[in-house]
Amino acid sequence: MKIIVDAMGGDHAPGEIVKGSMLAARRLGVTIVLVGDSGAIGRHLTDSTNITVTHTDEVISYDDDPVKAVREKSGSSMVTGLKLLAEGEGGAFVSAGNSGALVTGTTLIVKRIKGIRRIVMAPLIPADSGAVVLLDGGANTDCAPEMLAQFAVMGDVYAKAVLGIESPRVGLLNNGAEAHKGNAAAREAYRLIAELPIRFAGNVEARDVLSGAADVLVADGFAGNILLKAIEGTALYFSKNLKSMLTKNTATKLSALFLKKGIAEFKKKFDYNEHGGAPLLGAAGVVIKAHGSSKADAFYNAIRQAERFARGGAVEELAARTGNLAAR
Repeated sequence: MKIIVDAMGGDHAPGEIVKGSMLAARRLGVTIVLVGDSGAIGRHLTDSTNITVTHTDEVISYDDDPVKAVREKSGSSMVTGLKLLAEGEGGAFVSAGNSGALVTGTTLIVKRIKGIRRIVMAPLIPADSGAVVLLDGGANTDCAPEMLAQFAVMGDVYAKAVLGIESPRVGLLNNGAEAHKGNAAAREAYRLIAELPIRFAGNVEARDVLSGAADVLVADGFAGNILLKAIEGTALYFSKNLKSMLTKNTATKLSALFLKKGIAEFKKKFDYNEHGGAPLLGAAGVVIKAHGSSKADAFYNAIRQAERFARGGAVEELAARTGNLAAR
């Protein structure tokens, strides 16, 4: 399989992106197309086995306006990579660059699956059950109930095809578990999702997400992004204070030795490097948004996720189920 990579997107581009791509080419046996400044890429490319480079001169930065950047920087590494995907020159595209530009570019260039109203960002949240797919993680701040129903179907398909969950439980983020809770949009979304041929787990409160109350969590991008950032912030706060507590004196330092393995496993669960990136669901091709701070291992995992997504056939499965969605 050929994976197209935006070599210039992210805080540590192109060095860490190139290193992660070399790992993927070696370990996964995939072919990598690195898109970006060939000179900058070449300084880090120590093994070109199964790797080719497509040169571009422009880069979309985090400060660029998403729509303007996609339209005016047609020669950028991100836009060029998306065009290659749309033209069938690869099975997936991975970028750690500007999130808004990636969503916009995917919508305009790769296009949406027929019947899908919005492309969503679907990051994974660690949970007791393994991981929860969150739709939407921030791409769409204002969502009609019908859109949330589509998110539920997209999450169901992705969880089955890529995560291997036979019958995923789909929940709706709300401020109460009862069906009548939430604003008018949430109540209508509840009614629409309950009518879908999926395993609906009902409303899920934020406090129950990490305990694994659902495998797929549906939310508008505003609430979803707040939830995601709150979990990330809590994990960082907990980690910082735990370290301070365990290094307070000799007794706590000795205790830390016995707890070391458990603490490491807990931190690993919340480490974005382990999860790779967030798929853009609803697109007519496989697009993965890697974390902006991704280093080599994290980007390798993002490429691995892209390969699993492409091989899982989730795009094709979703396209086959959009007839009913379009009619909603």
